[in-house]
Amino acid sequence: MIFASLIFLYLFLPLNLILYFFSKSTAVKNTVLLVFSLVFYAWGRPAWMLLLVFTALCDWKNAKTIEKYRGTGKAKLALIASLVLDIGIFVAFKYSGFLAENVNALFSSALPVPELELPIGISFYTFQTLTYVIDVYRGTCKAQQRFPKYLLYLSMYFQLVAGPIVRYTDVANEIESRKHGVIRAYDGVQRFLCGLAKKVVIADTASILVKKYMDADISSLPILAAWLGSFMYAIQLYFDFSGYSDMAIGLGKIFGFKFPENFNYPYISKSVSEFWRRWHMTLGGFFRDYVYIPMGGNRKHVFFNLFVVWFLTGFWHGASWNFIVWGLYNGLFIMLERLFKNQFEKIPAVIKHIYLILVVDIGFVFFYFKDIGKAFAYIRVMFGGGPSASSTDFGVTFMNYIYFIILAVILCAPVSQLLKRFAQKVETSSAFGTAVVGVVRNVSFFVILVVCTAMLAGNSYSPFLYFQF
Repeated sequence: MIFASLIFLYLFLPLNLILYFFSKSTAVKNTVLLVFSLVFYAWGRPAWMLLLVFTALCDWKNAKTIEKYRGTGKAKLALIASLVLDIGIFVAFKYSGFLAENVNALFSSALPVPELELPIGISFYTFQTLTYVIDVYRGTCKAQQRFPKYLLYLSMYFQLVAGPIVRYTDVANEIESRKHGVIRAYDGVQRFLCGLAKKVVIADTASILVKKYMDADISSLPILAAWLGSFMYAIQLYFDFSGYSDMAIGLGKIFGFKFPENFNYPYISKSVSEFWRRWHMTLGGFFRDYVYIPMGGNRKHVFFNLFVVWFLTGFWHGASWNFIVWGLYNGLFIMLERLFKNQFEKIPAVIKHIYLILVVDIGFVFFYFKDIGKAFAYIRVMFGGGPSASSTDFGVTFMNYIYFIILAVILCAPVSQLLKRFAQKVETSSAFGTAVVGVVRNVSFFVILVVCTAMLAGNSYSPFLYFQF
């Protein structure tokens, strides 16, 4: 099940809200939320739910052991057990086929290549349960004594399958006791609908142009068409993933949880380093706090530490060499920006912004094509290695989508923040201004819901891109 579906919007979520808010105590609310979360996750493959529960149970028991025997060999053994179990399951499902293929190619062996279906969200909930066990071992949080509460943390459906990566310390107090309110729920609904519009209106529309040009015959692809295809893929990725994050954060607000932000308008950045401080921030925070800093951070072996982090970042996204190349590609530019920091800072802001867009746009070509040869062939076309003239079909397509492209580019900037500030000024100016802003806001979000519903009814199934990771 996905958020951007009619069955979720008009059956699953309303039923969940009704039962949840008719429950009086936090304990009952937690039970309702846990049951709905497990049903949501088991919707496609019930076996995946059993794997999730098994992982949660093992880590919950290990964390309790760590806390009970803190500072002893038993605590360290429990930590190692969790690390081996979590990483082992993760590697087995996600990387066993990739590793077997490469061993066979390297040593001319004939190892069987497993073809395991990847459980949805395993990349995200594995990191969450790892942070919990490590934080208990470090003493930065206490072990949860009741398994259902820990399972609720790990399985909350609005952030389970594609993030944000929520640490236990982010929601520990709210699992025990949280506040609900009309204003908070209303804000949550607005955030959810904004995310829904990002996915259904922007990302799914951009995917039409992505498939048209990035899946085309590369040898006959005009230069401008290649650039438009890669640019639209960058747009699709951003609005698809940030849209999911917005929906998750919005649903969290409705149910009384405050989740960390995951995106902060990355396309306004002026360096690759800044871009990755704004894109998928919870993933960056994980690698910073649990890999980069423990390895020495900025104190020693900085470039080696960056290499490891960006190798892992790429590999985390998928069991394919193109993701590793993509990760190291980004890491290389971050290293260069650090190495030539003084010279880089002197470059005009406009030039730095253009540089950032070009680097990210080209990088996402590696992200798109699992065949690295195709990725390089596509990039060659972007830089003049294909037909020089654009076809009539491209011109027609471009003009048909010109207003959509302009809208998508505008929405990559913090326009919503400007509109919020303007609305607040109007609201505080007079009672009439407050009424006008209220009406405009409510009508706007009602229109968003109607438009998204119509588009969902008319389109085929379109899962979130990050489900595959």
